[in-house]
Amino acid sequence: MTTRSFVPRGAASFQVGYDGPPKDYFFLLLPKLTLLAFTSAVEPLRIANQVTGKELYRWYVMTEDGGPVTCSCGVHITPDSGLQNIPRDAAGFVCSGIEPMANLSPGVVHWVSRQRAFGCKVGGICTGAFALARAGLLEGGEFTLHWENQPSFRETFIGLEPTGNLYENDQGLLTCGGGSAATDMMLDIIEQEHGAELATIVADMCLHFRSNNREAPQKSAYSFGLGSRNRHLIAAMQYMQKTLEDPVDIEAVAAHVDISRRQLERLFSGHVGVTPAQFYMDMRVTRAHALLNETNLSLAEIAAATGFGSTTQLAQRFRRRFGKSPSAWRKSWSQTTTRNG
Repeated sequence: MTTRSFVPRGAASFQVGYDGPPKDYFFLLLPKLTLLAFTSAVEPLRIANQVTGKELYRWYVMTEDGGPVTCSCGVHITPDSGLQNIPRDAAGFVCSGIEPMANLSPGVVHWVSRQRAFGCKVGGICTGAFALARAGLLEGGEFTLHWENQPSFRETFIGLEPTGNLYENDQGLLTCGGGSAATDMMLDIIEQEHGAELATIVADMCLHFRSNNREAPQKSAYSFGLGSRNRHLIAAMQYMQKTLEDPVDIEAVAAHVDISRRQLERLFSGHVGVTPAQFYMDMRVTRAHALLNETNLSLAEIAAATGFGSTTQLAQRFRRRFGKSPSAWRKSWSQTTTRNG
């Protein structure tokens, strides 16, 4: 690796008593990764070093072939190296973004499996969980990825169920939903290793309002539910999420959470701004949109996976939301991808 200083100068200062070796983090960047998620993971490490004046952490960037990688926003990143084995006491993160399966190669999957077999901590940032799942590392564990990509993940890896949480740490298997969730995950690591006060200072330096809750939801609708602290509203949202393939009527949702339909409607109107039926339908159409863009499932399969009795029913709802039929949307998306590929 290139020799460089990992301790930049800064005005803020905080003393820690740690004098041990630095912890090394390796970030494997896949094509079309999300730049925000990657930098949100790296910056807390840099700031921890800066405010303490110590080399608490070191970080290195890899790509599969050692060449530059292009992020989803078009920014190019030059790595430190190509794929290589990392030290046993280090951690390696797969950083992915849009079109996660299209940008996942056998070489990357093999690298993930090998590092885990050697005893290293491994993880996924944003959609990096696709690589971990392909490597067979997620069975029976808790993990997460960006909410936008969870529907296609479930259809690709039947039986694997991501959480909706910001991040997860399951016995050294680290995953987060991307974006600023990567910052929360790294702040949690910093707190475990060097204390809550340093983690707070790093969060302040990032101008980041820390959730202090791994189980904080990624999506705003669930945040409204949690913000209300109403267990019935939260439970109703979760039940709807679980029954998208076989939707039930709103009376059944209310009965499941042990309140009346009128009470449920008041909760949704007051905290979410829509009726329960509108919220439920939006969840189903949104999942259809995700499956349309990120899988090769047929329209009939997508209709079945989102609880529509026919492709005609799906098309009606989809057109109302997105202004095009599912087939027209997929065709336009495919043409755009081909031009930009």
